[in-house]
Amino acid sequence: MTSKRKTLILAVWIAAAVFIVIGVSRSTSAQAQQANATKGSAKPAGNVERGRYIVEDVAYCTNCHTPRNASGQLDRNHWLQGGPLFWQPAQPLANFPQLVPRIGGTPPATDAQMVALLTTGLWTDGKPLRQPMPPFHLSKEDAEAVVAYLKTLTSVQQ
Repeated sequence: MTSKRKTLILAVWIAAAVFIVIGVSRSTSAQAQQANATKGSAKPAGNVERGRYIVEDVAYCTNCHTPRNASGQLDRNHWLQGGPLFWQPAQPLANFPQLVPRIGGTPPATDAQMVALLTTGLWTDGKPLRQPMPPFHLSKEDAEAVVAYLKTLTSVQQ
């Protein structure tokens, strides 16, 4: 290999390393800034927004816990208010639910019980929830954020 080619390869490796270091430092810096911004401040708005993000964009709770309108779209007027489960398994499963509970507004358990459910995957009776509910194992902070968000929604009697 020629020395020019070796120099070029070395330059590419150095440039790649610099970009990686800059990217990692920016990412770490952004995480540190976010942690510092939330540390020491019990800022409910940020906690609620974090909960909204988890509920709507990560766990997709809305897909089952929000009823659908006549065209099959999620009914924003009954956001996370429970209702008929819009799909059923291809093969019958014993004890498969036909209805899903309302979780928006006033969740179906106390805050502590909801946090316990979301961190352990177990309901108040100590048993896992029925399929298709996944057994979530969120951190306590994420579970508290989810509960904070759910409580901001308006309960609608159906």
